[in-house]
Amino acid sequence: MGQAPGVRLPDPPQVGSETGHRWSSRLLALGLLLVLACGPASSVQPAALPSPTPVPLPTLDLGQVSRGREVFVQHCASCHGSDAQGAPDWQQPDARGDLPAPPHDDTGHTWRHSDAQLSEIIRGGLRDQFNKTPELTMPPFPTDQLSDQQIRDVTAYFKSLWSPEHRQFQEEQNRRPPIPMPSPNAGVGR
Repeated sequence: MGQAPGVRLPDPPQVGSETGHRWSSRLLALGLLLVLACGPASSVQPAALPSPTPVPLPTLDLGQVSRGREVFVQHCASCHGSDAQGAPDWQQPDARGDLPAPPHDDTGHTWRHSDAQLSEIIRGGLRDQFNKTPELTMPPFPTDQLSDQQIRDVTAYFKSLWSPEHRQFQEEQNRRPPIPMPSPNAGVGR
């Protein structure tokens, strides 16, 4: 690298000279200042956040599951299938523009709802917001048709059809504040 004519660069400090000692002292002081300002290396790393503890899955009562299956076969299977597999093409509107009954196993969406929402849907019925007709998509089952215990039994039966991951998701929904379900007749007359 050349230098411009008439410009003289300073000589590098000589080891052992007074200028070299000052230079070394300044570098050492600057290094210490940086270490003190930044703190020890271990505190530079952000602390790892504890991972959330998964909600423990309650054990299913096999007697309740069995009773729930009996209630399901008697009251629900005519629409949702004998093994809760749902109507064929359940995601496609039928000739009237209504969505057929969904499955209650892992292939459906029942596991996305809390126990309270499922109970509300079973008890009060449901009109899917995408349906083209004013009728309820699912009829209600008032207390003279199904008791609260029978609805809990049916819900236990549904849970027996879900994977551990879907059961975990659904159990987390149970612990969240309730989300009000739309009225079964919401959107009628649009």
